[in-house]
Formats: sequence, structure tokens, C-alpha cells
Amino acid sequence: MEMERLQKVIAKAGITSRRKAEELIMAGVVKVNGTVIRELGTKVSPKDLIEVNGQVIGKEKKVYYLLNKPRGVITSVSDEKNRKTVVDLIDCKERIYPVGRLDYDTTGVLLLTNDGDFANILMHPSHKIEKVYLAKVAGIVKGDTIHALENGVRLDGKLIKPSRVKLRKIHTKQNTSYVEVSIHEGMNHQVKRMFQAVGFEVLKLKRERLAFFDVKDLKSGQYRMLSPKEVARVYQFK
Repeated sequence: MEMERLQKVIAKAGITSRRKAEELIMAGVVKVNGTVIRELGTKVSPKDLIEVNGQVIGKEKKVYYLLNKPRGVITSVSDEKNRKTVVDLIDCKERIYPVGRLDYDTTGVLLLTNDGDFANILMHPSHKIEKVYLAKVAGIVKGDTIHALENGVRLDGKLIKPSRVKLRKIHTKQNTSYVEVSIHEGMNHQVKRMFQAVGFEVLKLKRERLAFFDVKDLKSGQYRMLSPKEVARVYQFK
């Protein structure tokens, strides 16, 4: 009989991500066959009864969605201020959650799922998943700014070097520039902070691509389910 780590089974059930599942185990709210488990290395079988916060978990159908996130929507499952969340935009009976985060005012590619392994592959730094952003910034960006970004800026004491920086276009009359930035890290507000470090304010930000996913065929707020082939391609990053 195949045995799997407890946190992996919880994540597969669509309860939460694997990292959060580990936190729940250490917090003492997970039981296996009636016994509280706090050891992260614990392995369970398909026959074991697993409870999280008193609720028995079952094997939920895995689902995968690609959303063109609009502005003014929270990248979260719920919000204490009752603002609209990305989960509210998707008609789905399964308990899904966003893969990573986009700021309240950032638009573009966002994946949602109940598959913890899938989410972890895309979020874990070791897989170096490329994220491509288009930033509209105040001011005219020139070559010296592009070179400064390419050479790297320090954020939280760490030198951050984008994999690519490209000036898309300039609006002289509006005094704005559009710059494409490709990164592998996932720091909070990373792209905005990178531009701030070289003296520019980001007015609008869109994530155009995550790995091989884009939203060219989706209007703002629209979503679609991923194909089995697309899901399989993500697992190839593992």
C-alpha cells in the first residue's frame, strides 16, 4: 500500500497548500485515526482517517483555472474587509486557492487550483519559473535605467537581477514608458520596488506570462480551465 507524507495528502485534498498544511500539523489541529499528529515526517495510507480542525478530509477532484485578474480584486480566498477576491470570480464547487499573489491593482495571469503539488512547483524558487510583467511607469525610461535594472538592484539586502528588461514603447506627450521585465523570484511588490530603486513609479502593472501561460485570449475577469496537457507540462518542471 502506497504511503505518503501527511502534509502532501492534506494539500492534495484541496484544503490548502503543502506549506500551510505543515503549519496546521505543527499547530496540533491535524488528527490521523483520532490521534493528534505534530510530526511532519508522518506518512499515511489511503485507508487512514485524517481530520483537519475536526473535519474529515476526502479526496477532492483536482481542478485548475487560468484567470485574467482584473484590477481592484484581492488575491486571496477571503478578505476581512469583504472586498471581492479572485475566488469570487470563478464558478467552482471545489475549494480552490490562488497560486502565488498579485497586488490589488495588478492585472494579468493568475492560476488557481486545489492541487498543492501543482501550486508548489510553480511557486518554489528552485524551479525558477519565469514571470513576465509589463509595467507602465511615470517618466521616460532610457538606456541607463534599463542597464541599471539589468545589473541588479538590492531589495531586502539581496541583489535582484531580472532575466530580461526590455523597453516596449514611450509616450512622450504623456511622459510615460512601458517596460517589460522578466523575473524568477517572487518577492512582495518586487517589480514596483525594482523601479522605485532606480527612481521610477509604476502606474500600472500586468503579469503577461507565468511559465508558458498567458491571457491573450481572455478578457479582464474571464477565466478558463487548464487542459490535461497544460497540467502535465507544469509537472515536467518538477
